[in-house]
Amino acid sequence: MNFSEVFKQSNQLCKISPDGKYLATCVQYRLVVRDVNTLQILHLYTCLDQIVHMEWSSDSLFILCAMYKRGLVQVWSLEQPDWHCKIDEGSIGLVSSRWSPDGRHILNTTEFHLRVTVWSLCTKAVSYIKYPKACQKGMDFSRDGCYMALAERRDCKDYVSVFVCDDWHLLRHFETETQDLAGLEWSPNGCVLAVWDSCLEYKVLLYSLDGRLLSTYSAYEWSLGVKSLTWSTSSQFLAIGSYDEKVRILNHITWKKITEFEHPATVNNPKAVVYKEVERRPTVASDDLSIHNISMGSTLFNTQSKCAAKDKETGDLRDCYFKVMLCKSKFGGKRNSFIKASPLLLWPALDEIYQPPVQIPVVKPDPDRANPKIGVSTLAFSSDSRYLATKNDSMASVVWVWDMQKLSLEAVLEHTSAVRCFQWDPRRPRLALCTGNAKLYLWSPAGCVSVQVPTEGGFQVQSLSWHCSGDSLILLGKEQLCLCYMDTDQEDN
Repeated sequence: MNFSEVFKQSNQLCKISPDGKYLATCVQYRLVVRDVNTLQILHLYTCLDQIVHMEWSSDSLFILCAMYKRGLVQVWSLEQPDWHCKIDEGSIGLVSSRWSPDGRHILNTTEFHLRVTVWSLCTKAVSYIKYPKACQKGMDFSRDGCYMALAERRDCKDYVSVFVCDDWHLLRHFETETQDLAGLEWSPNGCVLAVWDSCLEYKVLLYSLDGRLLSTYSAYEWSLGVKSLTWSTSSQFLAIGSYDEKVRILNHITWKKITEFEHPATVNNPKAVVYKEVERRPTVASDDLSIHNISMGSTLFNTQSKCAAKDKETGDLRDCYFKVMLCKSKFGGKRNSFIKASPLLLWPALDEIYQPPVQIPVVKPDPDRANPKIGVSTLAFSSDSRYLATKNDSMASVVWVWDMQKLSLEAVLEHTSAVRCFQWDPRRPRLALCTGNAKLYLWSPAGCVSVQVPTEGGFQVQSLSWHCSGDSLILLGKEQLCLCYMDTDQEDN
Protein backbone atom coordinates (compact mmCIF):
# COMPACT_ATOMS: atom_id res chain seq x y z
CA MET A 1 0.00 0.00 0.00
CA ASN A 2 1.45 3.34 -1.07
CA PHE A 3 0.53 6.95 -0.38
CA SER A 4 1.08 10.08 -2.46
CA GLU A 5 2.07 13.45 -1.13
CA VAL A 6 -0.60 15.85 0.15
CA PHE A 7 -2.29 18.34 -2.17
CA LYS A 8 -4.56 21.29 -1.47
CA GLN A 9 -8.30 21.23 -2.14
CA SER A 10 -11.39 23.24 -1.17
CA ASN A 11 -14.86 22.08 -0.13
CA GLN A 12 -13.78 18.45 -0.70
CA LEU A 13 -14.13 19.02 -4.45
CA CYS A 14 -11.96 16.26 -5.84
CA LYS A 15 -13.08 13.71 -8.42
CA ILE A 16 -11.48 11.16 -10.70
CA SER A 17 -12.65 11.21 -14.30
CA PRO A 18 -15.00 8.40 -15.40
CA ASP A 19 -12.26 6.89 -17.60
CA GLY A 20 -9.91 6.84 -14.60
CA LYS A 21 -7.13 8.85 -16.26
CA TYR A 22 -7.45 12.28 -14.62
CA LEU A 23 -7.84 13.77 -11.16
CA ALA A 24 -9.65 17.11 -10.89
CA THR A 25 -9.40 19.22 -7.75
CA CYS A 26 -10.71 22.66 -6.86
CA VAL A 27 -8.69 25.18 -4.84
CA GLN A 28 -10.86 28.24 -4.21
CA TYR A 29 -11.55 29.57 -7.73
CA ARG A 30 -8.97 27.39 -9.53
CA LEU A 31 -9.56 24.04 -11.19
CA VAL A 32 -6.52 21.75 -11.32
CA VAL A 33 -6.44 18.65 -13.54
CA ARG A 34 -3.70 16.07 -12.89
CA ASP A 35 -2.63 12.79 -14.37
CA VAL A 36 -3.76 10.04 -11.97
CA ASN A 37 -0.59 7.97 -12.38
CA THR A 38 2.06 10.71 -12.15
CA LEU A 39 -0.01 13.41 -10.37
CA GLN A 40 1.59 15.97 -12.68
CA ILE A 41 -0.53 19.03 -13.48
CA LEU A 42 -1.95 18.82 -17.00
CA HIS A 43 -4.36 21.76 -16.99
CA LEU A 44 -5.01 24.76 -14.76
CA TYR A 45 -8.22 26.75 -15.18
CA THR A 46 -9.36 29.94 -13.42
CA CYS A 47 -13.04 30.49 -12.71
CA LEU A 48 -14.83 33.78 -12.00
CA ASP A 49 -15.57 32.97 -8.36
CA GLN A 50 -15.06 30.29 -5.74
CA ILE A 51 -16.19 26.89 -7.00
CA VAL A 52 -18.88 25.18 -4.94
CA HIS A 53 -19.67 22.25 -7.26
CA MET A 54 -17.57 20.37 -9.81
CA GLU A 55 -18.50 17.43 -12.04
CA TRP A 56 -16.98 15.46 -14.93
CA SER A 57 -18.87 14.75 -18.13
CA SER A 58 -19.52 11.06 -18.80
CA ASP A 59 -16.84 10.90 -21.54
CA SER A 60 -14.21 12.69 -19.39
CA LEU A 61 -13.76 15.46 -21.97
CA PHE A 62 -15.44 18.34 -20.10
CA ILE A 63 -15.60 19.61 -16.53
CA LEU A 64 -18.45 21.62 -15.08
CA CYS A 65 -17.78 24.19 -12.35
CA ALA A 66 -20.75 25.85 -10.66
CA MET A 67 -20.81 29.06 -8.60
CA TYR A 68 -24.29 29.08 -7.10
CA LYS A 69 -24.16 32.47 -5.38
CA ARG A 70 -23.48 34.20 -8.68
CA GLY A 71 -25.79 31.93 -10.69
CA LEU A 72 -22.89 30.94 -12.95
CA VAL A 73 -21.69 27.71 -14.52
CA GLN A 74 -18.40 27.43 -16.39
CA VAL A 75 -17.46 24.48 -18.56
CA TRP A 76 -13.87 23.60 -19.51
CA SER A 77 -12.56 21.28 -22.21
CA LEU A 78 -9.58 18.96 -21.81
CA GLU A 79 -9.10 18.46 -25.54
CA GLN A 80 -9.26 22.20 -26.31
CA PRO A 81 -7.97 24.14 -23.27
CA ASP A 82 -8.69 27.49 -24.98
CA TRP A 83 -12.37 26.63 -25.37
CA HIS A 84 -14.72 27.40 -22.53
CA CYS A 85 -18.42 27.98 -21.91
CA LYS A 86 -20.18 30.26 -19.45
CA ILE A 87 -23.84 29.88 -18.48
CA ASP A 88 -25.45 32.72 -16.56
CA GLU A 89 -28.88 32.06 -15.07
CA GLY A 90 -29.23 35.72 -14.14
CA SER A 91 -31.62 36.99 -11.50
CA ILE A 92 -33.58 33.71 -11.33
CA GLY A 93 -30.62 32.18 -9.47
CA LEU A 94 -29.11 28.71 -9.30
CA VAL A 95 -29.25 25.97 -6.66
CA SER A 96 -28.11 22.88 -8.59
CA SER A 97 -26.21 22.01 -11.75
CA ARG A 98 -25.39 18.64 -13.28
CA TRP A 99 -24.50 16.87 -16.53
CA SER A 100 -26.86 14.81 -18.60
CA PRO A 101 -25.66 11.26 -19.35
CA ASP A 102 -24.51 12.19 -22.87
CA GLY A 103 -22.06 14.78 -21.54
CA ARG A 104 -23.35 17.45 -23.95
CA HIS A 105 -26.25 18.93 -21.97
CA ILE A 106 -26.27 20.72 -18.62
CA LEU A 107 -29.32 20.77 -16.34
CA ASN A 108 -29.61 23.78 -14.04
CA THR A 109 -32.21 24.03 -11.30
CA THR A 110 -33.13 27.60 -10.44
CA GLU A 111 -33.82 29.07 -7.03
CA PHE A 112 -37.09 28.07 -5.36
CA HIS A 113 -37.17 25.19 -7.87
CA LEU A 114 -39.13 27.27 -10.36
CA ARG A 115 -37.79 25.33 -13.33
CA VAL A 116 -35.04 23.11 -14.73
CA THR A 117 -33.12 24.61 -17.64
CA VAL A 118 -31.52 22.23 -20.15
CA TRP A 119 -28.56 23.82 -21.98
CA SER A 120 -27.09 22.16 -25.06
CA LEU A 121 -23.35 22.62 -25.63
CA CYS A 122 -23.65 21.47 -29.25
CA THR A 123 -26.55 23.52 -30.59
CA LYS A 124 -26.76 26.17 -27.86
CA ALA A 125 -30.47 25.36 -27.61
CA VAL A 126 -32.28 25.91 -24.33
CA SER A 127 -35.22 23.88 -22.99
CA TYR A 128 -37.28 24.43 -19.86
CA ILE A 129 -38.97 21.94 -17.56
CA LYS A 130 -41.47 23.42 -15.13
CA TYR A 131 -42.61 22.43 -11.64
CA PRO A 132 -39.57 20.46 -10.36
CA LYS A 133 -40.08 19.48 -6.74
CA ALA A 134 -37.64 20.45 -4.01
CA CYS A 135 -36.99 17.14 -2.26
CA GLN A 136 -34.26 14.77 -1.14
CA LYS A 137 -33.66 13.25 -4.58
CA GLY A 138 -36.00 14.66 -7.17
CA MET A 139 -34.06 13.81 -10.34
CA ASP A 140 -32.44 10.57 -11.47
CA PHE A 141 -31.11 9.14 -14.73
CA SER A 142 -31.36 5.51 -15.75
CA ARG A 143 -28.05 3.63 -15.76
CA ASP A 144 -27.99 3.41 -19.58
CA GLY A 145 -28.53 7.17 -19.86
CA CYS A 146 -31.70 6.87 -21.93
CA TYR A 147 -34.27 8.23 -19.50
CA MET A 148 -34.60 10.88 -16.83
CA ALA A 149 -37.20 10.75 -14.05
CA LEU A 150 -38.18 14.07 -12.48
CA ALA A 151 -40.36 14.60 -9.41
CA GLU A 152 -42.89 17.42 -9.82
CA ARG A 153 -45.35 19.24 -7.60
CA ARG A 154 -48.51 20.61 -9.22
CA ASP A 155 -51.77 21.66 -7.57
CA CYS A 156 -50.66 20.24 -4.23
CA LYS A 157 -50.11 16.80 -5.77
CA ASP A 158 -46.98 14.79 -6.59
CA TYR A 159 -46.19 13.72 -10.14
CA VAL A 160 -43.34 12.00 -11.96
CA SER A 161 -42.31 12.87 -15.51
CA VAL A 162 -40.12 10.54 -17.54
CA PHE A 163 -38.12 12.21 -20.32
CA VAL A 164 -36.13 10.72 -23.19
CA CYS A 165 -32.62 12.16 -22.89
CA ASP A 166 -31.90 12.18 -26.64
CA ASP A 167 -34.27 15.05 -27.44
CA TRP A 168 -35.85 15.72 -24.01
CA HIS A 169 -39.37 14.92 -25.10
CA LEU A 170 -41.86 13.78 -22.47
CA LEU A 171 -42.38 10.00 -22.49
CA ARG A 172 -44.68 9.52 -19.50
CA HIS A 173 -46.34 11.76 -16.93
CA PHE A 174 -48.26 10.25 -14.00
CA GLU A 175 -49.48 11.09 -10.53
CA THR A 176 -47.93 9.24 -7.59
CA GLU A 177 -49.76 7.94 -4.53
CA THR A 178 -47.65 9.95 -2.11
CA GLN A 179 -48.50 12.66 0.39
CA ASP A 180 -45.11 14.37 0.09
CA LEU A 181 -42.72 12.65 -2.32
CA ALA A 182 -39.19 12.60 -0.89
CA GLY A 183 -37.17 10.91 -3.62
CA LEU A 184 -36.97 8.57 -6.58
CA GLU A 185 -34.33 6.19 -7.93
CA TRP A 186 -34.05 3.95 -10.99
CA SER A 187 -33.07 0.33 -10.61
CA PRO A 188 -29.65 -0.40 -12.19
CA ASN A 189 -31.30 -2.26 -15.09
CA GLY A 190 -33.57 0.73 -15.76
CA CYS A 191 -36.80 -1.30 -15.60
CA VAL A 192 -38.26 -0.08 -12.29
CA LEU A 193 -38.50 3.33 -10.66
CA ALA A 194 -38.66 3.40 -6.86
CA VAL A 195 -40.50 6.36 -5.32
CA TRP A 196 -40.74 6.95 -1.58
CA ASP A 197 -42.73 9.27 0.64
CA SER A 198 -41.47 11.64 3.31
CA CYS A 199 -40.46 10.35 6.72
CA LEU A 200 -43.94 11.14 8.05
CA GLU A 201 -45.45 8.22 6.16
CA TYR A 202 -43.83 4.85 5.45
CA LYS A 203 -44.56 4.22 1.76
CA VAL A 204 -42.42 2.92 -1.13
CA LEU A 205 -43.96 2.80 -4.61
CA LEU A 206 -42.54 0.85 -7.54
CA TYR A 207 -43.39 1.96 -11.08
CA SER A 208 -42.60 0.52 -14.48
CA LEU A 209 -41.12 2.61 -17.28
CA ASP A 210 -44.56 3.28 -18.73
CA GLY A 211 -45.90 4.57 -15.41
CA ARG A 212 -47.76 1.47 -14.20
CA LEU A 213 -47.78 0.96 -10.44
CA LEU A 214 -46.15 -2.44 -9.86
CA SER A 215 -46.30 -2.59 -6.10
CA THR A 216 -46.68 -0.58 -2.91
CA TYR A 217 -44.82 -1.39 0.29
CA SER A 218 -45.49 -0.06 3.76
CA ALA A 219 -43.96 -1.67 6.84
CA TYR A 220 -45.94 0.22 9.50
CA GLU A 221 -48.02 3.33 10.17
CA TRP A 222 -48.14 6.28 12.57
CA SER A 223 -44.40 6.54 13.03
CA LEU A 224 -41.39 7.97 11.22
CA GLY A 225 -40.84 5.92 8.07
CA VAL A 226 -38.24 5.65 5.30
CA LYS A 227 -34.84 7.25 5.91
CA SER A 228 -32.72 5.71 3.14
CA LEU A 229 -33.12 3.47 0.11
CA THR A 230 -30.78 1.77 -2.33
CA TRP A 231 -30.81 -0.87 -5.07
CA SER A 232 -28.43 -3.79 -5.27
CA THR A 233 -26.14 -3.67 -8.29
CA SER A 234 -27.93 -6.70 -9.72
CA SER A 235 -31.37 -5.03 -9.36
CA GLN A 236 -32.56 -8.13 -7.47
CA PHE A 237 -32.85 -6.45 -4.06
CA LEU A 238 -34.21 -3.16 -2.82
CA ALA A 239 -32.94 -2.23 0.64
CA ILE A 240 -35.01 0.21 2.70
CA GLY A 241 -33.56 1.83 5.81
CA SER A 242 -36.09 3.05 8.36
CA TYR A 243 -36.32 5.15 11.47
CA ASP A 244 -37.18 2.04 13.47
CA GLU A 245 -33.48 1.00 13.09
CA LYS A 246 -34.23 -1.83 10.67
CA VAL A 247 -33.37 -2.59 7.06
CA ARG A 248 -36.00 -4.37 5.00
CA ILE A 249 -35.07 -6.25 1.83
CA LEU A 250 -37.58 -6.53 -1.01
CA ASN A 251 -37.16 -9.03 -3.86
CA HIS A 252 -37.55 -8.08 -7.54
CA ILE A 253 -40.08 -10.80 -8.43
CA THR A 254 -42.97 -10.29 -6.03
CA TRP A 255 -41.73 -7.03 -4.41
CA LYS A 256 -42.41 -8.58 -1.02
CA LYS A 257 -40.15 -8.47 1.99
CA ILE A 258 -37.82 -11.44 2.14
CA THR A 259 -36.02 -10.48 5.35
CA GLU A 260 -35.26 -7.62 7.69
CA PHE A 261 -31.99 -6.76 9.40
CA GLU A 262 -32.08 -5.33 12.91
CA HIS A 263 -29.38 -3.28 14.62
CA PRO A 264 -29.67 -4.36 18.25
CA ALA A 265 -27.69 -2.93 21.14
CA THR A 266 -26.63 -6.50 21.93
CA VAL A 267 -25.22 -8.79 19.25
CA ASN A 268 -26.12 -12.41 19.99
CA ASN A 269 -25.16 -14.00 16.67
CA PRO A 270 -22.19 -16.32 17.38
CA LYS A 271 -21.26 -16.50 13.66
CA ALA A 272 -20.83 -12.75 13.27
CA VAL A 273 -17.31 -11.39 13.73
CA VAL A 274 -17.08 -8.27 15.89
CA TYR A 275 -14.12 -5.94 15.36
CA LYS A 276 -13.30 -3.27 17.90
CA GLU A 277 -10.84 -0.43 17.57
CA VAL A 278 -8.25 -0.44 20.34
CA GLU A 279 -4.97 1.30 20.95
CA ARG A 280 -2.11 -1.14 21.24
CA ARG A 281 1.58 -1.00 20.45
CA PRO A 282 2.73 -4.33 18.95
CA THR A 283 5.96 -5.58 20.47
CA VAL A 284 7.53 -7.08 17.38
CA ALA A 285 10.53 -6.18 15.34
CA SER A 286 10.08 -3.71 12.52
CA ASP A 287 11.30 -6.29 10.02
CA ASP A 288 8.33 -8.48 10.89
CA LEU A 289 6.01 -5.59 10.08
CA SER A 290 7.15 -5.33 6.49
CA ILE A 291 4.22 -5.26 4.15
CA HIS A 292 5.87 -8.07 2.19
CA ASN A 293 5.53 -10.35 5.21
CA ILE A 294 1.88 -9.61 5.67
CA SER A 295 -0.50 -12.01 3.98
CA MET A 296 -3.78 -13.63 4.78
CA GLY A 297 -4.50 -15.73 1.74
CA SER A 298 -6.73 -12.93 0.55
CA THR A 299 -6.72 -11.17 -2.79
CA LEU A 300 -8.36 -8.11 -1.30
CA PHE A 301 -5.70 -6.67 0.95
CA ASN A 302 -2.65 -7.95 2.75
CA THR A 303 -2.68 -8.33 6.51
CA GLN A 304 -2.14 -11.16 8.97
CA SER A 305 -3.73 -11.72 12.31
CA LYS A 306 -0.99 -12.85 14.67
CA CYS A 307 -2.88 -15.19 16.97
CA ALA A 308 -2.17 -18.23 19.03
CA ALA A 309 -5.70 -19.20 18.18
CA LYS A 310 -7.60 -21.65 16.09
CA ASP A 311 -10.28 -21.12 13.51
CA LYS A 312 -12.58 -18.24 14.45
CA GLU A 313 -15.65 -20.50 14.61
CA THR A 314 -14.14 -23.23 16.76
CA GLY A 315 -11.38 -21.73 18.88
CA ASP A 316 -10.85 -18.73 21.11
CA LEU A 317 -8.51 -15.83 20.50
CA ARG A 318 -5.71 -15.04 22.92
CA ASP A 319 -3.37 -12.09 22.71
CA CYS A 320 -4.52 -11.34 19.17
CA TYR A 321 -3.80 -8.26 17.06
CA PHE A 322 -3.47 -7.29 13.42
CA LYS A 323 -0.05 -6.41 12.14
CA VAL A 324 0.46 -2.79 11.23
CA MET A 325 1.07 -2.09 7.58
CA LEU A 326 4.17 0.08 7.19
CA CYS A 327 3.37 1.88 3.99
CA LYS A 328 6.15 3.12 1.78
CA SER A 329 5.52 6.16 -0.38
CA LYS A 330 4.99 5.50 -4.05
CA PHE A 331 7.17 8.39 -5.05
CA GLY A 332 9.83 8.78 -2.35
CA GLY A 333 11.74 12.04 -2.22
CA LYS A 334 9.85 14.68 -0.28
CA ARG A 335 7.03 12.28 0.55
CA ASN A 336 6.86 10.59 3.90
CA SER A 337 8.20 7.07 3.65
CA PHE A 338 6.75 5.32 6.67
CA ILE A 339 3.86 5.35 9.05
CA LYS A 340 4.52 6.81 12.48
CA ALA A 341 4.57 4.66 15.60
CA SER A 342 1.67 3.54 17.79
CA PRO A 343 -1.14 3.30 15.27
CA LEU A 344 -4.64 2.22 16.17
CA LEU A 345 -5.42 -1.34 15.23
CA LEU A 346 -8.62 -3.17 14.49
CA TRP A 347 -8.81 -6.58 16.11
CA PRO A 348 -11.49 -9.14 16.92
CA ALA A 349 -12.83 -8.49 20.40
CA LEU A 350 -11.54 -11.35 22.55
CA ASP A 351 -14.45 -12.44 24.71
CA GLU A 352 -17.34 -10.98 22.73
CA ILE A 353 -16.88 -13.00 19.54
CA TYR A 354 -16.95 -16.38 21.21
CA GLN A 355 -18.89 -15.53 24.33
CA PRO A 356 -21.92 -13.48 23.24
CA PRO A 357 -23.69 -11.23 23.88
CA VAL A 358 -21.61 -8.28 22.60
CA GLN A 359 -22.65 -4.81 23.74
CA ILE A 360 -22.79 -2.06 21.11
CA PRO A 361 -22.53 1.61 22.21
CA VAL A 362 -25.84 3.43 21.69
CA VAL A 363 -26.49 7.18 21.90
CA LYS A 364 -30.12 8.02 22.64
CA PRO A 365 -31.47 10.84 20.47
CA ASP A 366 -32.81 14.05 21.93
CA PRO A 367 -36.60 13.93 21.45
CA ASP A 368 -36.85 17.71 21.65
CA ARG A 369 -34.72 18.26 18.55
CA ALA A 370 -35.71 17.97 14.91
CA ASN A 371 -34.18 15.29 12.67
CA PRO A 372 -33.32 12.85 15.47
CA LYS A 373 -30.09 10.89 15.17
CA ILE A 374 -31.80 7.55 14.88
CA GLY A 375 -32.54 5.12 12.10
CA VAL A 376 -30.57 3.63 9.21
CA SER A 377 -29.25 6.57 7.21
CA THR A 378 -26.65 4.88 5.01
CA LEU A 379 -26.91 1.73 2.87
CA ALA A 380 -24.42 0.38 0.34
CA PHE A 381 -24.23 -2.88 -1.61
CA SER A 382 -20.91 -4.36 -2.68
CA SER A 383 -20.18 -4.47 -6.43
CA ASP A 384 -21.18 -8.14 -6.64
CA SER A 385 -24.32 -7.61 -4.47
CA ARG A 386 -22.97 -10.21 -2.03
CA TYR A 387 -22.68 -7.85 0.94
CA LEU A 388 -24.67 -4.94 2.34
CA ALA A 389 -23.10 -2.33 4.63
CA THR A 390 -25.36 -0.27 6.89
CA LYS A 391 -25.08 2.46 9.50
CA ASN A 392 -27.59 3.23 12.23
CA ASP A 393 -27.36 6.85 13.37
CA SER A 394 -27.89 5.99 17.03
CA MET A 395 -24.77 3.79 16.74
CA ALA A 396 -22.70 6.27 14.74
CA SER A 397 -19.36 4.56 15.39
CA VAL A 398 -20.51 1.15 14.11
CA VAL A 399 -20.82 -0.26 10.59
CA TRP A 400 -22.76 -3.47 10.05
CA VAL A 401 -21.95 -5.86 7.20
CA TRP A 402 -24.60 -8.36 6.07
CA ASP A 403 -24.21 -11.43 3.87
CA MET A 404 -26.95 -11.34 1.21
CA GLN A 405 -26.55 -15.01 0.29
CA LYS A 406 -27.02 -16.21 3.85
CA LEU A 407 -29.26 -13.26 4.78
CA SER A 408 -27.39 -12.94 8.06
CA LEU A 409 -24.97 -10.68 9.89
CA GLU A 410 -21.40 -11.14 8.69
CA ALA A 411 -19.40 -8.57 10.68
CA VAL A 412 -19.69 -5.61 13.03
CA LEU A 413 -17.04 -2.88 12.87
CA GLU A 414 -16.93 -0.77 16.02
CA HIS A 415 -14.74 2.34 16.04
CA THR A 416 -13.79 4.86 18.69
CA SER A 417 -15.21 7.76 16.65
CA ALA A 418 -18.28 8.25 14.48
CA VAL A 419 -17.97 6.85 10.98
CA ARG A 420 -17.89 9.72 8.49
CA CYS A 421 -17.94 7.76 5.24
CA PHE A 422 -17.74 4.24 3.87
CA GLN A 423 -17.63 2.98 0.29
CA TRP A 424 -17.25 -0.37 -1.46
CA ASP A 425 -14.45 -1.18 -3.88
CA PRO A 426 -16.06 -1.04 -7.37
CA ARG A 427 -14.36 -4.32 -8.39
CA ARG A 428 -14.01 -6.43 -5.21
CA PRO A 429 -15.94 -7.07 -1.99
CA ARG A 430 -13.72 -4.69 -0.01
CA LEU A 431 -15.05 -1.87 2.17
CA ALA A 432 -13.13 1.33 2.96
CA LEU A 433 -14.09 3.52 5.93
CA CYS A 434 -12.97 6.72 7.64
CA THR A 435 -13.89 8.30 10.98
CA GLY A 436 -12.38 11.77 10.80
CA ASN A 437 -8.97 10.75 12.16
CA ALA A 438 -5.64 10.05 10.45
CA LYS A 439 -6.48 6.44 9.62
CA LEU A 440 -7.93 4.40 6.80
CA TYR A 441 -9.95 1.29 7.64
CA LEU A 442 -10.47 -1.67 5.31
CA TRP A 443 -12.73 -4.69 5.64
CA SER A 444 -13.07 -7.78 3.47
CA PRO A 445 -14.39 -11.29 4.15
CA ALA A 446 -10.80 -12.18 5.10
CA GLY A 447 -10.59 -9.69 7.96
CA CYS A 448 -10.17 -6.06 8.93
CA VAL A 449 -7.24 -3.67 9.24
CA SER A 450 -6.50 -0.01 9.92
CA VAL A 451 -3.64 1.99 8.43
CA GLN A 452 -2.38 5.37 9.53
CA VAL A 453 -1.96 7.84 6.69
CA PRO A 454 1.77 8.75 6.60
CA THR A 455 1.49 12.52 6.29
CA GLU A 456 2.72 15.47 8.31
CA GLY A 457 0.54 18.06 9.94
CA GLY A 458 -2.23 15.81 11.24
CA PHE A 459 -4.11 14.88 8.08
CA GLN A 460 -7.66 13.95 9.11
CA VAL A 461 -9.59 11.75 6.66
CA GLN A 462 -13.09 13.24 6.39
CA SER A 463 -14.23 11.43 3.26
CA LEU A 464 -12.98 8.95 0.66
CA SER A 465 -13.78 7.58 -2.79
CA TRP A 466 -12.48 4.69 -4.88
CA HIS A 467 -10.85 4.85 -8.28
CA CYS A 468 -13.02 3.09 -10.86
CA SER A 469 -10.40 0.31 -11.14
CA GLY A 470 -10.38 -0.31 -7.38
CA ASP A 471 -6.60 0.07 -7.34
CA SER A 472 -6.50 3.37 -5.43
CA LEU A 473 -8.44 5.61 -3.07
CA ILE A 474 -8.81 9.37 -2.74
CA LEU A 475 -8.57 10.43 0.90
CA LEU A 476 -10.05 13.86 1.58
CA GLY A 477 -9.31 16.05 4.57
CA LYS A 478 -10.73 19.47 5.35
CA GLU A 479 -8.36 21.31 3.03
CA GLN A 480 -6.06 18.57 1.75
CA LEU A 481 -6.12 15.29 -0.10
CA CYS A 482 -3.85 12.38 -0.84
CA LEU A 483 -4.06 9.18 -2.86
CA CYS A 484 -3.72 5.70 -1.42
CA TYR A 485 -2.51 3.04 -3.87
CA MET A 486 -3.28 -0.60 -3.24
CA ASP A 487 -0.54 -3.19 -3.76
CA THR A 488 -2.05 -4.77 -6.87
CA ASP A 489 0.96 -7.03 -7.51
CA GLN A 490 0.47 -8.82 -4.20
CA GLU A 491 -3.30 -8.92 -4.72
CA ASP A 492 -2.83 -10.69 -8.05
CA ASN A 493 -0.49 -13.19 -6.43
